[in-house]
Amino acid sequence: MNNVHTLALIMIAAAAATSGCSRHDTERRETLTEVNVAPVTTDSVVLYKEYPGTLRAANVVDLVARVDGYLRTQNYKDGDKVRKGQVLFTIEPTQYQDAVNQARAQLATARSQNEYASRQYEAMKKALESDAVSQMEVSQAKSTFEESAAAIKSAEAALQTALTNLSYCTVRAPMDGTVSASTHSVGNFLNGAGAPVILATLYDNSVLRADFYIEDASYLRMLANDNNRSMINYDSIPVRFSEQLPHSYAAKMQYISPDINSSTGTLQLRASLDNTYGELRDGMFATVSLPYRVEPHAMLVRDASISTDQLGSYIYVVNDSNRVVYTPVKTGDLVNDSMRVVLSGVSPDANYVTDAMLKVRAGMEVKPVLKK
Repeated sequence: MNNVHTLALIMIAAAAATSGCSRHDTERRETLTEVNVAPVTTDSVVLYKEYPGTLRAANVVDLVARVDGYLRTQNYKDGDKVRKGQVLFTIEPTQYQDAVNQARAQLATARSQNEYASRQYEAMKKALESDAVSQMEVSQAKSTFEESAAAIKSAEAALQTALTNLSYCTVRAPMDGTVSASTHSVGNFLNGAGAPVILATLYDNSVLRADFYIEDASYLRMLANDNNRSMINYDSIPVRFSEQLPHSYAAKMQYISPDINSSTGTLQLRASLDNTYGELRDGMFATVSLPYRVEPHAMLVRDASISTDQLGSYIYVVNDSNRVVYTPVKTGDLVNDSMRVVLSGVSPDANYVTDAMLKVRAGMEVKPVLKK
């Protein structure tokens, strides 16, 4: 009977102890710090390298004065958008109009003299048939006629030159675009005959090109990954600016220099992009993200989850026992603006802490909350 009583007491004590431990475990789990975790993902990604570049308008034309004279008018406001053929400047045309009138008069005289010389020559040829004149006189009449014909050509050329100079007095837009401020005020005398004088510059910013340079080693890496070139879209190269613009831009590869500059060890590249929204300007600095390799099985973690110390980069991994593990990693490129390629240090599908890294420490037991 005593043995039965003793056994009952032991069972009651064990049940009480078990209940107490269970309650303690429940309370401990409830007091654990919750942390957001995410699995290390594996995906095929395109790797990029960033290069500084400069935007240049596809077409830039200097508007010049090519004749001497006073600048009479400026027919636009500085910075206006103008259309092809629009009159932008006029230069005093009086002397050039006079030269045209004089050239026309000389041409009329030459034609009149040619008509007289032609009739005279025909008359001389008929007179020679009846021996009324000598062969010498006929030859002289022929020479006079030919000289008058040549005088017509000379007068026509002089008239064309005079008309060309007169046309230079009106400076028109050779294309659609945006025109800069004038370099000369109305009333200034321009010496354009000796050397063209720049009055303003016209920019066609509808399409711009991004000029940039890559080192020869990068070019060789691109060639080494030639098998993956079909997976890289060189028609949509991301282009960014120092300040975020309202719209995003991508450029199309247009030109690769046939030579490498031996003094700098760089290769010139050029990509073109449409200025659809009119936000871009000639001379803007840009950052060109050039794709250079495809990584078919890249391990990715959120870039914001990576911390650094004197030993390098690291992340906090939560193991199967829900304990935080300090994990050094070797990192690679940033992809999709927020994910970082991890080259080594962590295994695929491992769960890592995504935020609030200051709340955790190595060896700490936590309550992980999976966030994909």
